[in-house]
Amino acid sequence: MNADGPADGDPTQWFDDEAGPVVRPYAMTRGRTAAAACERLPLTAMVTTQPVNDADADPEVLAALVPEHLTVLGLCRDAACSVVDLASDLDLPVGVLRVLLSDLLDHGLIRVQPPVRLVEAVDETVLRDVIAGLRAL
Repeated sequence: MNADGPADGDPTQWFDDEAGPVVRPYAMTRGRTAAAACERLPLTAMVTTQPVNDADADPEVLAALVPEHLTVLGLCRDAACSVVDLASDLDLPVGVLRVLLSDLLDHGLIRVQPPVRLVEAVDETVLRDVIAGLRAL
């Protein structure tokens, strides 16, 4: 295969016998490059699935999901995954994954827990106790 297309000269066959058909990232996002979510999802945000009853699931929503949406739901079902880990596991650019996650957020199928800031995670009294303990040594 060369830069202009397959080596045999047929430009309609964009696939590799070993890899299978090639799906361009913009095809997964239907040409969208920006997530519909209000803000960008941080790389360290944790994603989990929302519990949804089969009776509550909208068939139109489920029919509109691409296989990558379903893979994200499967990966996040048992344990929370970070945005960057999902991108790595799916072998997708982070921008594409953010669009896919935004779709799932819009349909209420996932929850995103923003990363905890270190300032919020550590109580000042704990730090003071640690310093006092170190000084006592």
